Amino acid sequence: MTALRSLFAAFLFGLLLAGCAPDGEEAAAPDTAAPTSAAGLTPEEMAAEPPLPPGALVEPLVPGEVREIEWDALIPEDWRPDLLLGGEEIDDLSDDDPRAQELMEKLQALWREAPVVPELDGTSVRMPGFMVPLETDGKQVSSFLLVPYYGACIHVPPPPANQTVYVVTEPGRPYRGELFDTVWVTGTLQVESTSSELADAGYSIKNASVTVYEESVPAQ
Repeated sequence: MTALRSLFAAFLFGLLLAGCAPDGEEAAAPDTAAPTSAAGLTPEEMAAEPPLPPGALVEPLVPGEVREIEWDALIPEDWRPDLLLGGEEIDDLSDDDPRAQELMEKLQALWREAPVVPELDGTSVRMPGFMVPLETDGKQVSSFLLVPYYGACIHVPPPPANQTVYVVTEPGRPYRGELFDTVWVTGTLQVESTSSELADAGYSIKNASVTVYEESVPAQ
């Protein structure tokens, strides 16, 4: 898979998460099963792993209430990256083609500048996702990127900024577990941009409580 095709695969993930598809086609419904480990899969197979199930906020937000949200709640309803891309074709482009480089830059800009939902700023949330460690000693993780599909930022390109959350754990309470676990994160969602060597994030959760997905229980 060329670098351009790999990035375009991530672009299609964004279309799926946003509930739209190129050329007016309806996006396929993702698997609604609980997320599972993709250990042992090839990068191509990991790229095909479905994102976590979509779901909007069911009820209006109440100040101080912890609300369980899922990934499509982080995307503005009118964001249509497929239209911004302009129907570009990649089938006949190699990575050394100048047109491929131009398209790569366009896709990367779309991902960095992906709009967020400002109304979510300051909301107490609980959300599931896959962990991509930033600060770790191999046994515990104090900061990481929360992303909606396995392998993002490591084996496959990162999601757009509005599908990436920068997470810092509570002081003195790092997450102890496998480095690429599926987790629940609870804390105050902030609308702010951060950048790392792995990806740009449009949201952050500081002083977060982090638990393994399988061991968590529904919020009361």
